[in-house]
Formats: sequence, C-alpha cells, structure tokens
Amino acid sequence: MDSTDPLSLLRDIHLPEPVGLWPLAPGWWILLITILIAAFLFLRSYYAGWKQRRICSFAVRELDKCVSEYRAEKAADTRADVDQLKLNFVNEVNAVLRRVALKHFPDALPASLSGEQWIAFLRDSGDASLLDDALATTLNQGRFARRWEVDDEHLYRMAHQWITSLFLAKIGSGKVPADTSTSTPVSDHA
Repeated sequence: MDSTDPLSLLRDIHLPEPVGLWPLAPGWWILLITILIAAFLFLRSYYAGWKQRRICSFAVRELDKCVSEYRAEKAADTRADVDQLKLNFVNEVNAVLRRVALKHFPDALPASLSGEQWIAFLRDSGDASLLDDALATTLNQGRFARRWEVDDEHLYRMAHQWITSLFLAKIGSGKVPADTSTSTPVSDHA
C-alpha cells in the first residue's frame, strides 16, 4: 500500500467569486421602475400645479390692474365722467372673467354667452357666492347701460374669488383658502 495520505491529494477549498452589483436582481428592477414612475407622477403633478398657480397669479394681476387704473383715473380727474369710468371698469372686469372662462372651458364657448346665460355660467362654473343680484345685473347688462351704481370692491372680491376657485379646483385642493393671492388687497390700491 501506498504510504501517502489521500487527503493531501485534495485541492484546497475555492471560494466563489464575490457577488457583483450587476446584473441587478428582478426585485431591484421593480423597485427602480416604481421609484421612477412615482417621481415622474410627482413632478408632473407639481409642474401642473405650479403652472396653474402662475396663470392664476397672472389673471389676478390683470384684475388688480383693472382696479388700479379705475381708482387712479377716478382720483386723478375730478371732472371725469364717473359713470363712464364705472362702466369701463365693469367691462374690463367682465373681460378678465371671460378670458379666464375661455382658458378653463374652451368647449363651453363662454365668449358667446351673454345676459342671463353668462351669469348662470359664472354661478355654475366657479365659486360665485359673492355674486349677488346687483352684481349679476351689472355684469349682465354692463355694456349697454349708461350708468351703474357698482361697489368696485365687492365686484373685485367676487371676481377674485371666482378666478381663484377655478384655478385651485384645477390644482385639486377643492377648498379655497381665505387669501390665496399675492396681490394687493383692494383697499390698498390707489
């Protein structure tokens, strides 16, 4: 018999190669795809909200501009025809409301609405809780009247509330905060 030890003929234990990061296991692929989809949806939602807030602030600035010009003209010339200034103010606010309505409801053709249809559209499409009968009559027949007794601050607040309710509803919050604008309050205008 051979005197050599048979165990000495065996090779030493070989360790396997270390596990690398690539290729990834299927669980990691699922996790990465889920994270990417969630990030995409979040960024898309954030961008849409940012865009709506930006358009809302532009519309509110247009409304503020109407109020500022009206009050500046009213204060600048005491001989100015106050009734004509009020009529211009009502028509400018109405024009801002129509532009916002066209932006939000292009299929409803809000530019073609007039009279009671326009007032019903305002009440149905946004938060028009401040739209009382006097303002409704003013907006309804404003272009055709020679004079109106209109409270400019009340008209501004109604238009501001209606505009912000449309944009915030589109963002998805559902509720209209007490003051959502970065605009100057009506009482601080010229």
